Amino acid sequence: MVDDQSVTLELAAEHDWPEFGRQLQEAFAVAVIEQFGALSDGPIPSDDDVRRSLAAPGAVVYHVVAGGTRVGGAVVTIDPVTQCNSLDFFFIAVGAHGRGLGLAAWRAIERQYPQTRVWQTHTPYFERRNIHFYVNKCGFKIVEYYSDRHPDPHQPDGDGGSPDGGFFKFEKQAMPV
Repeated sequence: MVDDQSVTLELAAEHDWPEFGRQLQEAFAVAVIEQFGALSDGPIPSDDDVRRSLAAPGAVVYHVVAGGTRVGGAVVTIDPVTQCNSLDFFFIAVGAHGRGLGLAAWRAIERQYPQTRVWQTHTPYFERRNIHFYVNKCGFKIVEYYSDRHPDPHQPDGDGGSPDGGFFKFEKQAMPV
């Protein structure tokens, strides 16, 4: 296991975004392939979803660094007025799992934004490792479930966002609202 202080965040330059996106998609593909056997409609998330997230207003893109090596990444959207911030994408690179890097990286994100009142994030229903991580390790609560019968109002295509439409929304109260 790693020491929280040995994992840092490094701003990702725009010229890093294509490789960042490829590594993010590679990390996300592991669970999709385990659950569904293959990626049927291209990478998850799509190239368009990745580009849109990286370039969104308020988005900050970070490499997760441990021992001088980039081992993952995060995209956060920061609202300096409300301090209701979101963790849009978060991944640890394939081959770097199981060493405590994810929790140390999450703690680094929290340290970077100490004024945050509420953090939000999402994950597909089938991603048990993510659900365990967010709820049991990071202190998030599940606050909503999106599906074809209850679509995410923030998704442009109106579905739940995962390959079959089931997605959890999480929140963490970081400071009293």
